[in-house]
Amino acid sequence: MTYEPKIVGFLCNWCSYAGADLAGATRLKYPPNVKIIRVPCSGRISPELVIRTFRQGADGVMVLGCHIGDCHYSTGNHRTARRMPVLAELLAFVGIEPERFLVKWVSSSEGELFAQTVREFTAKLRDLEPLHWTMGDGQ
Repeated sequence: MTYEPKIVGFLCNWCSYAGADLAGATRLKYPPNVKIIRVPCSGRISPELVIRTFRQGADGVMVLGCHIGDCHYSTGNHRTARRMPVLAELLAFVGIEPERFLVKWVSSSEGELFAQTVREFTAKLRDLEPLHWTMGDGQ
């Protein structure tokens, strides 16, 4: 049996979630591996939330937001653009491969980009072993 990665996608309500909705409405094909969590803004995703998501069994985490300059909260995606690269370095430091974490900008009109992103991210994770990682005492 082929390993099927568990992916959690944090999608901003205004752009990326609408892009995912467009992908579904136009019946674009992508793997069902991603559990989508709609958030008000990608800027609300904290490093602690991403780490907790990995600790609770995700093999990969995606943070998708509005394109830079298009944030409905003015600077939320700027905050994401500053914080997430630092988080990626921290994840690598604690033993999580950088390929397991993805930050990307997907607008509401980019349903095909959303579907392609999920297909590519799922394929990349299938090439890796399942993630068996706990931090500290495993809580």
